[in-house]
Amino acid sequence: MECLHYFLGFLLLAASMPLDAAKRFHDVLGNERPPPYTREHNQLNGWSSDENDWNEKLYPVWKRGDMRWKNAWKGGRVQAVLTSDSPALVGSNITFVVNLVFPRCQKEDTDGNIVYEKNCRNETGLSADPYVYNWTAWSEDSDWENGTGQSHHNIFPDGKPFPHHPRWRRWNFVYVFHTLGRYFQKLGGCSVRVSMNTANVTLGPQLMEVAVYRRHRLAYVPIAQVKDVYVVTDQIPVFVTMSQKNDRNSSDETFLKDLPIMFDVLIHDPSHFLNYSTINYKWSFGDNTGLFVSMNNTVNHTYVLNGTFSLNLTVKAAAPGPCPPPPPRPPKPTPSSATTLKSYDSNTPGPAGDNSIGLSKIPDENCQVNRYGHFHATITIVEGIIEVNIIKMTDILMRVPQPDNSLIDFVVTCQGSLPTEVCTIISDPTCEVARNTVCDAVDVDETCLLTVRRAFNGSGTYCVNLTLGDDTSLALTGTLISVPDRDPASPLRMANSALISVGCLAIFVTVISLLVYKKHKEYKPIENSPGNVVRSKGLSVFLNRAKAVFFRESQEKDPLLKNQEFKGVS
Repeated sequence: MECLHYFLGFLLLAASMPLDAAKRFHDVLGNERPPPYTREHNQLNGWSSDENDWNEKLYPVWKRGDMRWKNAWKGGRVQAVLTSDSPALVGSNITFVVNLVFPRCQKEDTDGNIVYEKNCRNETGLSADPYVYNWTAWSEDSDWENGTGQSHHNIFPDGKPFPHHPRWRRWNFVYVFHTLGRYFQKLGGCSVRVSMNTANVTLGPQLMEVAVYRRHRLAYVPIAQVKDVYVVTDQIPVFVTMSQKNDRNSSDETFLKDLPIMFDVLIHDPSHFLNYSTINYKWSFGDNTGLFVSMNNTVNHTYVLNGTFSLNLTVKAAAPGPCPPPPPRPPKPTPSSATTLKSYDSNTPGPAGDNSIGLSKIPDENCQVNRYGHFHATITIVEGIIEVNIIKMTDILMRVPQPDNSLIDFVVTCQGSLPTEVCTIISDPTCEVARNTVCDAVDVDETCLLTVRRAFNGSGTYCVNLTLGDDTSLALTGTLISVPDRDPASPLRMANSALISVGCLAIFVTVISLLVYKKHKEYKPIENSPGNVVRSKGLSVFLNRAKAVFFRESQEKDPLLKNQEFKGVS
């Protein structure tokens, strides 16, 4: 009898040993386990339960601080960087990306092997062997795959075989993603991407953990572990960019009175979950102009008073979502109530599926749920320079002619607040290559009329861009001018001298004067010609095209210098 007791005890001990020794996925992938109700209801499509057994013989498990980590990778440690496109609207897909960062001078080649970069020196100097890990040679030398197309080591930690994609032999890293009591395995190179649907994910912040293994002959070695927080929300993630012509700094949320502000709404929807949804935008600008509802994500609004205003936006979208629970099954209808209760009988739901928010699904029925997003900002409206115009250009004749130098006065007017600085940029006719930049402090009276004198080195056509600025605004204008040749011997100079001589002797040579008048009768003084701002119709077309490049859908009338930031002197 005593022997029987010993024998039964031995059997119990033998039966318990595999249970104690076997590891499960949740034992390997972190210590933070979700509560039971989460593990029961969060069924992630394509993800497996972390109650499954982990093949520790093929995929060894090392605790943090284990000395074996130091030799997990030749030449140093590999760092795994985990990112996601969180936050994700519930029901949409969220994508996780893992990138491996190798030690200095190491990279992955097109065959999936790890090689040393050419002419790169690390702590050990240049390596004679070009390979850090030549997995291609390992596959050829070892019986990596037998004739049946499978091998006992071409499997994931849970025993599932590797998918045989066209490039699967060049993928030498195994990634195991783990969240909410579920895991997902992926074979890949030094960068992998995994998407997960959030329809059954509990709202709020969640934790994603990833373990990375590399191939080592007929087994695998852990090289990195990483974790990151992602967020699932039932609120539409909304961002708004605000911009305004002449505004000096849009990031300070201070804008100018009497000029339209453009509000551009950006919805964070990287998986295009709302592509087929009807989206409405409801605006309240805080200036007693009422509510404005639009289906366009861009809107303009002009504040006509100075002050501080509260801006509020509500975005509404009909998105795919869980169907509401069906009404309870009524008792067997009586003749008097059969007609009333018929609609309930025609809507009997099928078996309820798992759902994180406790709502049953009706088979073959697509339901829509209204989702909302909100944005709020406090903006300040101040006076600013609204408009600037060049009304006159005068060629200044110098007492001592200088063939390579010309002076031109630009008479400028502005509207709005008074400027404290003026900057001019003189560039080539395309308004792209700057040749000279000059900034000066100015002090103007309430009429906002000032004269800016600038020098031009040589004859030709120039693009002149002029900016008036103060603490909060920058107003810009521009024009194309043609500077004549200043050489006294040039035909243009000789013609001008002849005209002056004829003017002095006009009383004696009336006929010649009349001929000159007829020849130039269509000439109009610059101060009475609309060509003061735009000198010809053809030039107007050129300026309008340039305006379209620099100010899309703005009211700017003149060409502005591309890719040029004016830095004024305050």
